[in-house]
Amino acid sequence: MDLEAKKISFVQEFLRLQNEEIIIGLEKMLHKSKAELLEKEMKPMSMQQFNTEIDQALDDSKNGRLTKASELKSKVQKWG
Repeated sequence: MDLEAKKISFVQEFLRLQNEEIIIGLEKMLHKSKAELLEKEMKPMSMQQFNTEIDQALDDSKNGRLTKASELKSKVQKWG
């Protein structure tokens, strides 16, 4: 069974569940597994990349390529 078939089968089985405790447990396990996978895949950036990003940020600031937090908050509120 390929991954897509497994996902469909899992979703079908999940939708038949009537026990909230099982659903909550599966939800917790999903969030925990995703967080663990993300942490495992994260790699620290090199000093060269770090310095490049600092230089870019300073250049953006110098050339007015910034968004104020209040403007960003206003834009985000319009999304919903």
